Amino acid sequence: MTSPSTRTMGPRVLAVANQKGGVGKTTTTINLGTALAAVGERVLIVDLDAQGNASTGLGIRPDNRPKTSYDVLANGMSLLDASVPTAIPGLHLVPANNDLVGIDALLGHDANRFYRLRDAVRVLAAQGRANADHAFNYMLIDCPPSLSLMTLNAMTAADALLVPVQCEFFALEGISQLKETVDQIKTTLNPALEIQGVVLTMHDARTSLSREVADNVRAFFGPKVYETMIPRNTRVAEAPSHGKPLLLYDYDCTGSQAYIRLATEIIQRERQSQAA
Repeated sequence: MTSPSTRTMGPRVLAVANQKGGVGKTTTTINLGTALAAVGERVLIVDLDAQGNASTGLGIRPDNRPKTSYDVLANGMSLLDASVPTAIPGLHLVPANNDLVGIDALLGHDANRFYRLRDAVRVLAAQGRANADHAFNYMLIDCPPSLSLMTLNAMTAADALLVPVQCEFFALEGISQLKETVDQIKTTLNPALEIQGVVLTMHDARTSLSREVADNVRAFFGPKVYETMIPRNTRVAEAPSHGKPLLLYDYDCTGSQAYIRLATEIIQRERQSQAA
């Protein structure tokens, strides 16, 4: 069985995506990346949201982002050159800022516009093979809550999607739309794309609504849904305002422990898929 830490073909690329906003994409990206790094994986987070919330949540201030994902997509800069270290050993970030607002218009007629990030990932993989210090086991892409050029780049570059679904009334609203989008991407841009897993977020075990939504999502996606659910927890909401991942802000809270379990579950699922 091959461990993720011995990957030689480049990082496993997971796009954290859901066209519905407010489902916990950025929170999941930040804290899953931190949890993976905490268990010894080398992780690169790529912030593709013009709001730059993943960057802020990892403590990278807006005035400390001289190179961003915009430079990668628009100017062909390498992911390695655009990345910065974070406070978490083993976790690096390609930050984002408001420059991304204009990327769709800038690249609108470029024949290669959907493949910019995929090509950058291939360069990163080659750099990792040439120098182990530049190798990553996982790349997590924080996507904006829309089917924009950034999201299409992420899905084209990704090996698989990780889909956060909020345990609330409209949770299933965008699920069928997301499934249609994945099918379209598989047909046109990335035949290998799959949904690696679905993570239930903001779960409140005290309410029948949360339990009902969780049951419905599991019925729709089956074994794609992770056993780990991320609880609704005030510490999860507080951490970004302090510029810290939850595991640094409050390691012992229920949210931190849930993300550690999720990271373990993802690694186990990756090992199973590699062994198959």
